[in-house]
Amino acid sequence: MAEKKKKKLGLVPKLIIGILVGILIGNYAPTIVTQVLVTVAGLFSSFLKFVIPFIIIGFVTAGIADLASGAGKLLGITAGISYGSTIVAGLLAFFVASAIFPTFITPQAVANVANPEHGALEPIFSIPLEPMVDVTAAIIFAFMMGIGISGLRAQGKGEALYDCFMGFQDIVTKTLESIIVPLLPLYIAGTFANIAYTGTVAQILNIFWKVYCVIIPLHFIYILIQFSVAGAISGKNPFKMIKNQIPGWLTAVGTQSSAATIPVNVECAKKNGVSKTIREFVVPLCATIHLSGSMISITSCSVAVLMMQNMPHGVDVILPFIAMLGIAMVAAPGAPGGAIMSALPFLPMVGIPSNGALGSLMIALYITQDSLGTACNISGDNAIAVVMDKINGTGTSEVEEDTKDGKLNLENN
Repeated sequence: MAEKKKKKLGLVPKLIIGILVGILIGNYAPTIVTQVLVTVAGLFSSFLKFVIPFIIIGFVTAGIADLASGAGKLLGITAGISYGSTIVAGLLAFFVASAIFPTFITPQAVANVANPEHGALEPIFSIPLEPMVDVTAAIIFAFMMGIGISGLRAQGKGEALYDCFMGFQDIVTKTLESIIVPLLPLYIAGTFANIAYTGTVAQILNIFWKVYCVIIPLHFIYILIQFSVAGAISGKNPFKMIKNQIPGWLTAVGTQSSAATIPVNVECAKKNGVSKTIREFVVPLCATIHLSGSMISITSCSVAVLMMQNMPHGVDVILPFIAMLGIAMVAAPGAPGGAIMSALPFLPMVGIPSNGALGSLMIALYITQDSLGTACNISGDNAIAVVMDKINGTGTSEVEEDTKDGKLNLENN
């Protein structure tokens, strides 16, 4: 009889355990124990800062270069709708957060929280590990190479460069999956131990759960909005499409990965009457370029952290951040927390350091509800597939057999 496969503890439970252990250590353990944990977290933070430019180069370059494959205008329209949806999701989150968060992130609450780094313990030692290139240089290089390789591939050239950067992306993904993500609970534990040591952890957690009570309903509201728009364009029942989407949504919640959900999501698109060629083109593509749920989460968490620190958080601060994230998160890795890792280099745009206590708070806020953000992402992918099927002229009101699916409309593409 085959041995039963042991069920592994998921990342979210590990993070929650890390937060609880960190709080207990910071409140009750001897100072030296807390300081040792803070030192380990500091070393991890230095490594994370070192890896960040490689995350940008690996994923943004490969993501943009990969857009060379596809059917001309159809690819451009899909990418445009995906980017627009991601930006709208971010703006929706910003306006909702700006309206609701002040009801519980009050001046009194801000005064109680203060900066979690004030009065915090210093690490016993640190290792000077500077990034090989800075973030700005990495961004420019990634865009230059991505656009260049995309152009070369359109001419039937550049495959060697493309393979090189896809391989580099695989290395970065392996680093995230094997080192960064597994060590995140320890990093979070060290951060919360230090925050507990300063005496502000209770006030911060009191704000955390209220932020979740806003973010989670926003995901469901945006799914309804996306399918309502898709229904209005295609003439299909949005509620029936949402019902057909449930298997994909549940798979995303369980895996926390858009990439791992693609096969199930393609079947959901089939139930919604999306033709074979469109669903097999749009669903995998949008899994890497459409991140509406992730944008809702990251924007909301950013606004919350900025309010907690009494920092500027107007639309003039947040809009450029959202616009950049809509591109930077392209091809975010399928590993849990990939979107926030891709977003970390851009947190300084709104005044949040990518490392240290505030960056760690962002990671903790985001990843503990990452599964719902991923589920929102992939649900929106199918709403876009329905729209693209209508635009391509291959949409149907009922599910078609594969042999009867419409052909991809390449005229003038």
